[in-house]
Amino acid sequence: ATSKLLPLCAAQHIPMVIGTTGLDAASRASLERAAERVPIVFAPNYSQGVNALYFLAARATELLGPSFDAEIVEMHHRNKIDSPSGTAVHLADVVAKAKQLDPERAVTHGRSGLVGARPLEQVGVMALRGGDVVGEHTLFLVGEGERIELTHRATDRSIFARGAVRAAHWVVDRPAGLYDMADVMGIPR
Repeated sequence: ATSKLLPLCAAQHIPMVIGTTGLDAASRASLERAAERVPIVFAPNYSQGVNALYFLAARATELLGPSFDAEIVEMHHRNKIDSPSGTAVHLADVVAKAKQLDPERAVTHGRSGLVGARPLEQVGVMALRGGDVVGEHTLFLVGEGERIELTHRATDRSIFARGAVRAAHWVVDRPAGLYDMADVMGIPR
């Protein structure tokens, strides 16, 4: 539906709030073209808490420096079909960039077998599935003799709607452009 709505809303100058993930290259290009004409908030996750987690994760990773290992564990309900979650993927990206690493090379998903010692230049991502868990994401920053854990737990799916409504109120008076929840929430970059 996103691909069909983008040109219609752009032609009518209707601001948009989009949470669709997994857009192909053509849809992404259409999104960017539409943002030249109307304001669009595009975010993979509208939870205000998750977006605060992204900010806190980046700051904590920067403050602790390269000697702290970064590991992410996410858990969702048994019926979730993708793994890891888009939120975990983005969190790993945020942490890798805060460590000044290329996410394409630094992020590893799961471990099995004789994988050798864990390199410092790695961000691990583990996915768990079970029960009716709405969503949990924990970043572990692990140093010698100490550990920090940053966790977000979603216990009710209405959090995503509340964030999207906040974005909708915010986007109405903005100039054309492509925005995300950090813009909506005033999170510094």
